[in-house]
Amino acid sequence: MINITRYQLWSALIVCVLALLFAAPNVLPEKTAKGLPSYVPHQQFNLGLDLQGGAYLLLETDMKPVVDDHLRELRNQVRTKLRDDRLRYEELRIVPRGVAFKVVDRATLDKAQEAATRIARDSSIGGGTFAARQNVYEIRADGDTVTMRLTDAGIAAINDRVMEQAMATLRKRIDPEEVREITVQRQGATNIIVEVPGVSDTAQIRERIGTTAKMTFHLVHPSILAPGADTVAPAGYKLFKGAKKLGEEGWYLVREEPELDGRHLTNAQQSFQDGLPNIQFQFDTAGARIFCKITQENLKKPFAIVLDNEVISAPVIQGAICGGSGVITGRFTVESATTLALLLRSGALPAPLKVVEERTIGATLGADAIDAGIWASLLGVVLVAVYMITAYGLFGVFAIVALSFNLIILAAVMSALGATLTLPGIAGIVLSLGMSVDANVLIYERMREEIRAGRTTLSAIDAGFRRAFTAIADSNITSIMAGVLLYLLGSGPVKGFGVTLAIGVGASFFTAIMLTRIQVVYWWRWTRPKKLPIVRAAAPAAA
Repeated sequence: MINITRYQLWSALIVCVLALLFAAPNVLPEKTAKGLPSYVPHQQFNLGLDLQGGAYLLLETDMKPVVDDHLRELRNQVRTKLRDDRLRYEELRIVPRGVAFKVVDRATLDKAQEAATRIARDSSIGGGTFAARQNVYEIRADGDTVTMRLTDAGIAAINDRVMEQAMATLRKRIDPEEVREITVQRQGATNIIVEVPGVSDTAQIRERIGTTAKMTFHLVHPSILAPGADTVAPAGYKLFKGAKKLGEEGWYLVREEPELDGRHLTNAQQSFQDGLPNIQFQFDTAGARIFCKITQENLKKPFAIVLDNEVISAPVIQGAICGGSGVITGRFTVESATTLALLLRSGALPAPLKVVEERTIGATLGADAIDAGIWASLLGVVLVAVYMITAYGLFGVFAIVALSFNLIILAAVMSALGATLTLPGIAGIVLSLGMSVDANVLIYERMREEIRAGRTTLSAIDAGFRRAFTAIADSNITSIMAGVLLYLLGSGPVKGFGVTLAIGVGASFFTAIMLTRIQVVYWWRWTRPKKLPIVRAAAPAAA
């Protein structure tokens, strides 16, 4: 532990210099910060909603289209099941909150009810247990008619699933890097609250969350080549308008049921082709297989890509595409292509969202309270410094230098990540600084014990760092694990506390073990003392 190689010394110096450069934009004037090298991130770390205010939106989820889609899917499942079981039926239709059909042969009524029960048993809503899934539907037979109807529990289960998916998608769209302290929480049955710190204009948030971004792929009608707004769609087809802003004029008559939907998308990125921006997308294995089959069987036919009920592209299939990827072209700008790629990558919202309320809110603490918090933190650091210097003399100064770089490294990492600082995040910083001092206390107390045991100053320094290392490593690793779990499993302020705790504890481990050791070792080499400054007169050092 007493030996420090040139590699260790230069590595520590490089880390400290980079930390100073990366953290500098947070304290330097804006004009001065712009003069820093290009490889230095010029952004400051963001302040959270509780420190600087931000955008607030209350969103309402429209569940009717979701229920309608579910009933259409249920109708298709019933049709398939009855055909597979060779049960003759007629008048298969959607009724309020359910699906109904007539059996042609009354003798097969029991089998038809059993088929409906099996569909309810295999339902993807209602929880994991068979009883819960059965409770989603009410199945009745009235004469020769069988009706499957969603119960109140079924509607509630659909609502819960949609709300969870919507909140997860909103988080991905607003904070794709997962470093901003956004709040996305449910309010009531169908409302969602979104709070984004540091945003003074809600328009940019609305732009990201205001579209469903539901993409589907449809085959175009083979004979009606130039439909208009007044075209009557034949059975099984639907009329969609072209996205004019992307160069798709007029109307398109496409199959009502999509051949493929955006659920199979795994990635979407903005790219360039012939100098023009476009979007490259990729399917999962199942989607790639379906896409390959579609393109093989429909050569020289137009294939419409529909986004939120508008055709954004309708290329003609020139050949089989079996690689699982494709390109969407249009009159994109770099910004619009990047935004659309983000929406597709984060997944479609399961239901349309309507902004019920929006406002820009100020910091809840206020400027005076923030100033008071800063002064309180500085006072705490000063008191720690006074105690460490009083208790350990020059070694206390070494600890304060290491503590200062701990804070600088933490600020540098948060600036590089573009992370957001909130009150819980500040608590994580204070906790990590306290642990950094604890590490130095462990090292110094171990040195005192070794001196009392009769060791020389050099041997005591070596034993202090070496024997305290295990205890420091164990405590820091467990704290870092706790911070990582808070980040992975928490949300909003809890996630921010985990980020600052993990970064701060990791930095404290580096500063306590490396920076303090470098200072102590080089001090010993230059002075060759007979006694350590942390030892009281009652315990003289061995010569």
